[in-house]
Amino acid sequence: QVQLVESGGGLVQSGGSLRLSCAASGRTFGSLTMAWFRQAPGKEREFVASIRWSGDSTMLADSVKGRFTISRDAAKNTGFVQMNNLKSEDTAVYYCAAATFLTSSVVDRTYPYWGQGTQVTVSS
Repeated sequence: QVQLVESGGGLVQSGGSLRLSCAASGRTFGSLTMAWFRQAPGKEREFVASIRWSGDSTMLADSVKGRFTISRDAAKNTGFVQMNNLKSEDTAVYYCAAATFLTSSVVDRTYPYWGQGTQVTVSS
């Protein structure tokens, strides 16, 4: 089992920045893949970014490339998404997800473990 707790959401003006954190606990992290998804009102959940805990591979959705970065602090078992130049279309609930295997999947059902979600609201 892996437990995930997100933090860092909030209200920010367009063009601003936020950093989301996801603290993981439970199983060992040798083969962990952590991902972020988001879901806006009335829309399906969509992939944002992922990172393999070894740090050797990251992925970003095209819609956030050049604005978001994903990283992790392995010693603290915490992953991060730094979100810069935020736009109104980034408004959503952001979820941290994890799988105890290495994967490049952008499909939410690949990831068995989920956090509770954190709201990000970007005002224009």
